[in-house]
Amino acid sequence: MWAFFDMLLMLLCSYFSSAVSSPLYSSSCQLREHFHLNGMHKAGDVVLGGLFQIHFFSTYPGLSYTSEPQQPTCHGFDVLGFRQAQTMAFAIDEINRNSHLLPNVTLGYSLYDNCLQLGIGFRAALTLTSGLEEKVTLHETCVGTPPVLGIVGDSSSTRSIAISTVLGLYRVPMVSYFATCSCLSDRQKFPSFFRTIPSDAFQVRAMIQILKYFGWTWAGLLISDDDYGLHAARSFQTDLGPSGGGCLAYTEILPWGDNPAEFRRIVDLMKISTAHVVIVFAHESHMIDLMKEVVRQNVTGLQWIASEAWTSAAVLQTPHLMPYLGGTLGIAIRRGEIPGLREFMSQIYPDLHHNNSYGNNVVNQFWEYTFKCRFAPAAAGWVEAGGALCTGHEDVENVESEFLDISNLRSEYNVYKAVYALAYALDDMMQCEPGRGPFSRSSCAYLQRLEPWQLVYYLEKVNFTTPFGDQVSFDENGDVLPIYDIMNWQWLPDGRITVQNVGEVKKSALKGEELTLDEDKIFWNFESKEPPRSVCSESCPPGTRMARKKGEPECCFDCIPCSEGKISNKTDSMECTSCQEDFWSSPQRDHCVLKKTEFLSYHEPLGICLATISLLGAFMCALVLCIFIYHRQTPIVRANNSELSFQLLLSLKLCFLCSLLFIGRPKLWTCQLRHAAFGISFVLCVSCILVKTMVVLAVFKASKPGGEASLKWFGAVQQRGTVLVLTSVQAAICTAWLVSSSPAPHKNTQYHNDKIVYECVVGSTIGFAVLLGYIGLLAILSFLLAFLARNLPDSFNEAKLITFSMLIFCALWVAFVPAYISSPGKYSDAVEVFAILASSFGLLLALFGPKCYIILLRPEKNTKKAIMGRRTES
Repeated sequence: MWAFFDMLLMLLCSYFSSAVSSPLYSSSCQLREHFHLNGMHKAGDVVLGGLFQIHFFSTYPGLSYTSEPQQPTCHGFDVLGFRQAQTMAFAIDEINRNSHLLPNVTLGYSLYDNCLQLGIGFRAALTLTSGLEEKVTLHETCVGTPPVLGIVGDSSSTRSIAISTVLGLYRVPMVSYFATCSCLSDRQKFPSFFRTIPSDAFQVRAMIQILKYFGWTWAGLLISDDDYGLHAARSFQTDLGPSGGGCLAYTEILPWGDNPAEFRRIVDLMKISTAHVVIVFAHESHMIDLMKEVVRQNVTGLQWIASEAWTSAAVLQTPHLMPYLGGTLGIAIRRGEIPGLREFMSQIYPDLHHNNSYGNNVVNQFWEYTFKCRFAPAAAGWVEAGGALCTGHEDVENVESEFLDISNLRSEYNVYKAVYALAYALDDMMQCEPGRGPFSRSSCAYLQRLEPWQLVYYLEKVNFTTPFGDQVSFDENGDVLPIYDIMNWQWLPDGRITVQNVGEVKKSALKGEELTLDEDKIFWNFESKEPPRSVCSESCPPGTRMARKKGEPECCFDCIPCSEGKISNKTDSMECTSCQEDFWSSPQRDHCVLKKTEFLSYHEPLGICLATISLLGAFMCALVLCIFIYHRQTPIVRANNSELSFQLLLSLKLCFLCSLLFIGRPKLWTCQLRHAAFGISFVLCVSCILVKTMVVLAVFKASKPGGEASLKWFGAVQQRGTVLVLTSVQAAICTAWLVSSSPAPHKNTQYHNDKIVYECVVGSTIGFAVLLGYIGLLAILSFLLAFLARNLPDSFNEAKLITFSMLIFCALWVAFVPAYISSPGKYSDAVEVFAILASSFGLLLALFGPKCYIILLRPEKNTKKAIMGRRTES
């Protein structure tokens, strides 16, 4: 993964490491580093790129940002991968000779070897898209033809995902001939990705159609531990029941590498299962390791279904394995015929293709691999050791090699179609008439100013027929019209082994998906010479489900009526489908009906009323705050610690507003925030009241002889600090609660089966109790202090008002606890909101009502003389 990010960084460096010569007219990009890769090239007016697996292994040194480039070393020559590359070269040569397709335009190519490595394949893709020029000048108009207009490749889903993620940012079209992962159909993530091989989603559906055709409703599934297998498993689990009326007896992941214990466990499971059909969605290497254990345990009597990754694996088609794998039905890439390909490949010579300036020409490497020789000057040590020197005039016709075997062109046929798709897209683009184009202002695209996304547009519209008779076009996801051959492994009486085409599965625009099988051609590896039966129980009608019999596999079932809340709407349902969260089952259990929902909503009278009262309270707090600010210099405001009064009004406003979090459909953030906001707001409020009361007592004590020292502990800084400390304690309580056991939304169906009650569960009852207890502790302390100070002179305190407000506050919250516990569903939220609003109004009116009355209605009493007069009278 770090190599991937290094590659992306190199891409950005190669594009943006520029020396700007003029901010308005031109700039130049300097190529940081060359990637020395195996490849072959041909010049042309338009160049197409290609990524192929020409070597099996590599020594991958990683990226270097020094002046000395590090070159990956690839080894283990792959003749089939080289044949795919030659197929692309042939297709381009054939197009150049076609006067009706791209006339007056010569196609060229740059083909690179990915060495079966993501990092090297990524390097190759960046080299193709950034070009090999040392310096590129960008003019004001930013026009010009990209280094390559499109890339044919890659062969791997994993590499295609990584490369196409970056190429998609620049809308560079990429047409893969072998990447099958269904995830690549996501147009949001891969907007410029196309492929001429069907996706695994279609391959899964093709296998399901085979299961359905033969009535195999019960099968095992073995998958590889990568994108290829895991996405296929996901598709099987999604599609098998609805599409095939069957089920999976087991799903197992085949390990990579030599793991005898895991393979032994899997084969043991296959032996004890009564499923006679085994689907293997994995690679050739997995099957080799699996069959070692199958042979060791002599597991016969199974019908194998092969994915395209190993259907044509010759290494498995041996007399040693045919007693076990004979009769296998496999999905294979569509075989095609490419006239003239063999003649083209037989005429290659190293001197004809020696155009790679780095000496990494794959034709030379093929030559050395095929003829067991070496080219000078690297052959010095080789010749001294007795090896032959390559002359370049050897004849590939005289060597027995699968390179020239064109009897089974499958992946090569996909390469051929990919090249032609790009060519037809270019040809359609060049047929555009000025003023009637598909782009802005009816403009056309031109080769001299072509942008990659314009070619993507024409690729999406491509529709042509190959010489073999197959239609090629892409759907909205970039997937080609899918078609697969159905192959059957046959063990003939004379001992010969053949892989016979017995049908096809394809999708057409008119008929949809259709399966064609010639049963007379199929070889069955059973004594009866008939297809096996892989079912366990008879059909169950709608409204029932297949219940597993105790101790037996999941497809051995009884027909059990669906329980409440679940349905089955077809025959042979493996399970009753739970109605969606908002639905409930009908009396017949064959369809879902909409559930009623309940929560404290803004759209119902109770919610509207509470929300209105909450906003009204917040508005009143703001209004009182404005009044106090405006009259802040008056004695009635200054006499009672105006700063604490302002803090108290702000906290009361928060108390009113936090009640809104209890209204509406519960969500995670509202559940977490509502109690935290409530707890902190009320502690801030009660802390201000407590400090007010303490200040009153301290001031009165200081007015008496010898009590002046008490005031130094209740200055403005100490008051703010006390409020902050008391509030911080509640914040810490809330934080600990949210971290340890956070409140969360919950769909409660215990009250009513046909109704969903949305509510917030508190998570930790102890946390909630501590939060309320701390508020109660401060409230009781404030009440007691205010009660003790109630008879002090009025000029010193407002203790009577605090006493009365705290009495209301404590009474409300004492009554809240039993009411909250006994209220179900939305009514518990309503009780809590009512308690918040009532206590907030009690504090607001009790503490600030008399003061506002004096300020607004009796201003003659809002004087120092009037206040001091009250003291004298008392």
